[in-house]
Amino acid sequence: MISRTLFATRLQRALPVLFTAFLCFTNAKADEAEDKRGAVNGERFRVIVSTDIGGSDPDDQQSMVHFLIYADLFDVEGLISSPPKQGRAVHIHEAIDAYAQDYANLAQASSTYPKPEALHAVVKQGAIDPSPADGFGEATEGSRWLVERANSDDSRPLYVLVWGSITDIAQAVHDAPAIKNKLRVYSIGSWNTSNDRAARNYLFNAHQDLWWIESDTTFRGMYVGGEQGGEWGNKTFLDTHVKGHGALGDFLVTKLPAIKMGDSPSVLYLLHGDPDKPTAPHWGGSFVKTDHGPHYWTDSPDATLAEGKYPGAKTVNVWRKAFLKDWATRMDRAAGEASR
Repeated sequence: MISRTLFATRLQRALPVLFTAFLCFTNAKADEAEDKRGAVNGERFRVIVSTDIGGSDPDDQQSMVHFLIYADLFDVEGLISSPPKQGRAVHIHEAIDAYAQDYANLAQASSTYPKPEALHAVVKQGAIDPSPADGFGEATEGSRWLVERANSDDSRPLYVLVWGSITDIAQAVHDAPAIKNKLRVYSIGSWNTSNDRAARNYLFNAHQDLWWIESDTTFRGMYVGGEQGGEWGNKTFLDTHVKGHGALGDFLVTKLPAIKMGDSPSVLYLLHGDPDKPTAPHWGGSFVKTDHGPHYWTDSPDATLAEGKYPGAKTVNVWRKAFLKDWATRMDRAAGEASR
């Protein structure tokens, strides 16, 4: 029998270990809960995509194919052409035309794929020029549609995935600031920001309460780093799992024969992980909160999460094999080779 003093000493020494074990258990439970969140786990989100598809970079065609193959999991409320410069709504329609050719096969796998005509109906033309210096100008078909959908009678948030300039989102928020209560914006920055920096700066400075994930480098993890061996390489994956897989697969590889699709992490974010917690793990990356407003997150400065010169990119590419494997099963649907 040990003395009370010896027992207290041993307990004191054991407390840090016990506390660490408790934290590990708690985190494991949290990770388990987050693993059950996202569209692939049955959650359904309202989504609008704002894209510069048809512009000088063909990665948006790839991302649009990827998005459409998962369209059965979302309520697709808008597909907005927001270049500016090159790219028009007609280029969104081209991708939907390829989807239409595969629709019968896709519908065999899932009854919730939207009909092609329903997708064509929500294509809108947004701004074709950058905004003036103030960051806003005249309303467009795209910005008006954003306001209309945000004001619809649906209690769920409206996710706006920005693959091009953020021009139309800035215009919509300027024209109807109250919609910020409904919007959740995930924007791919970098090149897209440079095409209309005034619109981005207007949102950043004048609407600090906007729910906004701004990914300037994290998105690079879609095609930089991670598992790239064998069938998982940027080109070999497309050769093996996309080329020859329906009209959508051929449309994608014709535009670009290797994975780039830097806009797709915005979709991956909704597919797997807890969308209410940008700092948590997601297929589309995890982000850090800054002191800029209550609902703003951006790339992590943690050096261990950088892939080369790209901060935060490892928070995407760590999931590379998982999200590519899932995508491969869905491309089988387009080819009529899968029933689920």
